[in-house]
Amino acid sequence: MKNKKMKIARIESDVSQEQLAEIIGVTRQTINLIESGNYNPSLKLCIDICKALNKTLNDLFWEE
Repeated sequence: MKNKKMKIARIESDVSQEQLAEIIGVTRQTINLIESGNYNPSLKLCIDICKALNKTLNDLFWEE
């Protein structure tokens, strides 16, 4: 399942996939895979993404 919440939060923060990847220490491809739903990130990576985008785990990764 695509992670539209993460993509929207990234765009609202005016951060490119490459910039986010650099901030959290992964490749741009990793960010792309997470957003497209083709990679299940570790809890640590989820937390790092949340901190970088100033969001909570619930904001970005919780499914209703």
